[in-house]
Amino acid sequence: MQAITIITFVFFTGMVGLITWLLTRKDDHGTTDGYFLAGRSLTGGFIAGSLMLTNLSTEQLVGLNGAAFTDGFSVMAWEVIAAMSLVLMGLFFLPRYLKSGIATIPEFLSLRFDHNTRAITNIIFIFAYTAILLPIILYTGATGLNGILDMKALTGIGSDTTVLWLTVWLVGIIGSLYAIFGGLRTVAVSDTINGVGLLVGGVLITYFGLSVLGGDGGFIQGLETLRTEHPEKLNSIGGGEQSVPFSTLFTGVLLLNLFYWCTNQQIIQRTFGASSLKEGQKGVLLAGYFKVLAPLILVLPGVIAFHLYAADGLKADHAYGTLVRNVLPAPLTGFFAAVMVGAILSSFNSALNSTCTLFSLGVYKNWINPDADNAQVIKSGKTFGIAIALFAMCIAPALAGQESIFGYLQQMNGLYFIPIFAVVVVGILSKRVPGIAANIALILGFATIALGYWAPGFKGLAEKIHSFHFLGVVFVSLVVLMLLIGKLAPRKEAWQQADAQ
Repeated sequence: MQAITIITFVFFTGMVGLITWLLTRKDDHGTTDGYFLAGRSLTGGFIAGSLMLTNLSTEQLVGLNGAAFTDGFSVMAWEVIAAMSLVLMGLFFLPRYLKSGIATIPEFLSLRFDHNTRAITNIIFIFAYTAILLPIILYTGATGLNGILDMKALTGIGSDTTVLWLTVWLVGIIGSLYAIFGGLRTVAVSDTINGVGLLVGGVLITYFGLSVLGGDGGFIQGLETLRTEHPEKLNSIGGGEQSVPFSTLFTGVLLLNLFYWCTNQQIIQRTFGASSLKEGQKGVLLAGYFKVLAPLILVLPGVIAFHLYAADGLKADHAYGTLVRNVLPAPLTGFFAAVMVGAILSSFNSALNSTCTLFSLGVYKNWINPDADNAQVIKSGKTFGIAIALFAMCIAPALAGQESIFGYLQQMNGLYFIPIFAVVVVGILSKRVPGIAANIALILGFATIALGYWAPGFKGLAEKIHSFHFLGVVFVSLVVLMLLIGKLAPRKEAWQQADAQ
């Protein structure tokens, strides 16, 4: 049975790599637009597929199902708000981004504010992706893969720590090859192929999991079993003691989703590569449609795993991998493990590609070597990508002690999501606010949220009102501060030029 799993895993992984190479081997990787923005040639299907798989990676599959294992269906709030955010992205933000012809969010802010705003935002993005996002992707990917393939048995290594390090480096090296040497279109094509497999596999896991619960009665009886034995887990309204209380849907949860889907460079970079506004909007809205269905594969399996394994003391973030290994037939287990690797690679290489883009176009081209040609800019991105990939692979195993990796991810995201989103929103809606206001908001917002997470006095206050409400308070405060500075400061010629743009 183990041999069948490995054979199907290798076959599907190889097939995705071969198809991706055949479709992208003639792509232009010699220009910055060709390498970082897929030559601005992406159609709606590739944009939707890449958006979905970049999002539906192991930090979602493992993390959100782990949260559902603990809190039940209330965590589906992340997916519902995500669909709403994607509609707003397609109708409000994307037309403004594409009209400006930008390649990065910091570049958009430099057009509205000043070069210092771009520099600060670049630094925040690069730090966050390098120290937070990339290690989390590698850790959750390794955890999910170990659960599905039982890497300890497969490799014969008895140490959990050693197996974790081995899997992290395996995934990191393969993902780096895609991102560093393939460019954005390679990432988008491989994402779309793996995305189809992930959706099919995710639905099958839910079906087989419910069938196991239902016994001879099938998956319908499985649903009835959950309804009668764990009605509290099917309640989608989060209580005050849960990770997503209902009231937070209107503060931190809403803001984190709006940033993630409307201003997060890692996610929206593929929309900048759209062949037209129409294709970009088609891709974004199609992704929003799939997000409405996402709880079937991101939440329900976690509840099923609770019924099956809670009595065994299974750790929440191990629930999904264990469920997949136990309910899927061996050939499908190998197939889904390959899809999981694709999902891991998707998020990792997307974040890595975006980090390289931010460094090359925002730091190297603007500050280090303004006269650099296309070849030098691309080379700088590849070199920087190799360095941060190695760094992420070294620190990812240290995340093993976190109680909830999804909760940790959302908390860390707040550090940079909130101040950047506040500046983008004010920049779009107000023509009066100067660059100095945006720069103060970026630095002050990042510092305030960090104090709320770790400084003893501030931490107690943030926890008392719930961390997501705390993020909402910080967001509103930053917006008010910027508008106040804009009202009090004298109007200058530079702002008038920004208004004209």
